[in-house]
Amino acid sequence: MTSLYSLPNLLTLARIAMIPVFVLVFYLPVSWSAPAATLIFMAAGFTDWLDGFLARRMGLTSALGAFLDPVADKLMVATALVVVLQADPQLWLALPVMVIIGREITISALREWMAELGRRAQVAVSEIGKFKTAAQMLAITLLIYHEDLWGVPTYLVGQVLLYVAVILTLWSMVIYLRAAWPMLGRTEPPE
Repeated sequence: MTSLYSLPNLLTLARIAMIPVFVLVFYLPVSWSAPAATLIFMAAGFTDWLDGFLARRMGLTSALGAFLDPVADKLMVATALVVVLQADPQLWLALPVMVIIGREITISALREWMAELGRRAQVAVSEIGKFKTAAQMLAITLLIYHEDLWGVPTYLVGQVLLYVAVILTLWSMVIYLRAAWPMLGRTEPPE
């Protein structure tokens, strides 16, 4: 039995605790707020990888960790997308933010429903989902940083990657919905 206080769970809880710190730092009226917020977001992304790695390596996987980890990820990503959008309220940015957050809500609800039917494995994380996550995290990191770095227009690269993430987001959502379609297409509720 894995404790709430296992290292992977503590890392996940730390990631959740980073969210208000990230928001506070993002809005500080100082010149270093964007780089500091970027580092906090990157640290959260690193703890996401690290807690999963340690849980598997150390045999510390748990139901609590399996629940908390995706919640922490979605909270951090949604928060970061909202603050980036609020800082630059443009339609071209609002659309991918809506698609990404909407997809996360849809797939979370789908996974919960499929789990109730005992078919959660049919909507497990796909390889496309992993590429989507990587593109999305890099895009958000660059959008938070916002300033050019070594002559590279990070904000523009972040914008392009955000649209790549949207394409992968929609693609992975279609894969999940197709996997669940036999259950979704039923005319009578499952037993």
